[in-house]
Amino acid sequence: MPRSILTMLAFWLGLGAQAPTVPTTTAFYAVSYVEVAPGSSRAATIDALKAYEAAGRKGDGFVRLEAFEQSGRPGHFAYVETWRDQTAFDARGGASKTELANKLQSIRISDVDQRRYKTLTVVPPSTATSNQTVYVITHVDVSPNPQVAVLLQRMAEESRRDDGNIRFDVLLHTMRSNHFTVIEAWRNRQALDAHAVATHTKKYREELSPFLGSPLDERLFEGVRLAN
Repeated sequence: MPRSILTMLAFWLGLGAQAPTVPTTTAFYAVSYVEVAPGSSRAATIDALKAYEAAGRKGDGFVRLEAFEQSGRPGHFAYVETWRDQTAFDARGGASKTELANKLQSIRISDVDQRRYKTLTVVPPSTATSNQTVYVITHVDVSPNPQVAVLLQRMAEESRRDDGNIRFDVLLHTMRSNHFTVIEAWRNRQALDAHAVATHTKKYREELSPFLGSPLDERLFEGVRLAN
């Protein structure tokens, strides 16, 4: 029997006959977190991110920059860069990165925590957002096991069918195969709450629990408008 068929059989025997295929893509993501001092620092941070986004748009391979502020915690920001591939991200001019770092230096009260990711499962983003849209960014840290990627992909596929879902993306760390970031968007808080108690969500959490290396780092965010 050819080696490729044996490999496929081993995969299916290990993960179950209904395990979905995990797609791959060259897209590259940088997910960063920073906390700034309360007060006027918030506006200064948004201005700095706007300038960073404008500079990024000039780069070959730039797709988008999204910014979020944690709900109930003003000054806690996350921003997600999407690039055609890691080569494009690495090749972008260092001036804009330095300028952003310089603008944040005097107002930040935490280091900029940047993590690099590739795609596990991502679909084209929806434009159906409003001021009621709720974003959820979750860091998933697990013990190494290929079953986790299958669980996360299944969760994404089922959650995209939930009423009020706008986005459910799962990113895989480029260097650590047991680190994931999940980015969700929901029409409003009611849609998120209904999703949280859905049967498939509870099943996912129960099946994921044995693999968790730490509690799910799940945070709610509001979108920050960067484009003028």
